[in-house]
Amino acid sequence: MTNWVRFRHHDHMCFGTLADDGEIAVHNGDMFGGAKPTGQYLKLSDVTLLAPCAPSKMIALWNNFHALAAKLNVPEPKEPLYLLKSPSSITAPGAVVRKPVSYEGKTTYEGELGIVIGKTCSNISPDQADAVIFGYTCVNDITASDVLNRDSTFPQWARAKSFDGFGPFGPVITTGIDPATLHIRTILNGEERQNYPISDMIFSAQRLVSAISHDMTLVPGDLICCGTSVGVGVMKEPVNTVTIAIDGIGELHNEFHQ
Repeated sequence: MTNWVRFRHHDHMCFGTLADDGEIAVHNGDMFGGAKPTGQYLKLSDVTLLAPCAPSKMIALWNNFHALAAKLNVPEPKEPLYLLKSPSSITAPGAVVRKPVSYEGKTTYEGELGIVIGKTCSNISPDQADAVIFGYTCVNDITASDVLNRDSTFPQWARAKSFDGFGPFGPVITTGIDPATLHIRTILNGEERQNYPISDMIFSAQRLVSAISHDMTLVPGDLICCGTSVGVGVMKEPVNTVTIAIDGIGELHNEFHQ
């Protein structure tokens, strides 16, 4: 298991591997192929973490958990249902996310597992998916929920999820783990709101990568947000602290300001 981070240090953008003691082994080259340690080590406290990669696209699933489909009383899909979030929604671990000035409605958190692609792929089978998955990360798929059905003729999924800052993920990309053994917890203002097993996904990580690769070419750094389960809620306070925690990966912390 390896934890990869991307960070800024003295105005330089860098990446490396993060040890349990908070020390970063700086690397050069390409995180997704041919990365080599430079021999330099930095303390986590001396750098500013960035989103751990820069996806060309963020793909976000809807209705991908048995428990949520049952709660909503909707049929389980026969194929993955997804949307695209704007890359400009990406923000860093620890960043403050602000409600858009153009929006006055409710905003929700959604704790999710993120799949990070490591190799270009198209039309692959589920059995081939592990070979193109680089690793996994924590995602908060923030949603301006009142935008979704504002127009009865057109559900605005992409708009509701693509405001600036609505796509925090990180702080690390963890390699060498089986995500199906993990649990996701979401803590809002110190209170646990979500706690669910990734094994409850309707479409596994491998099936998602395979199916989406038949629709579009996936390239290194692309992020697939696997959808969420029960416990999604509104961030109501003027300042909200949100933690997405996945044991075996880490904790993503952000604030949301009304």
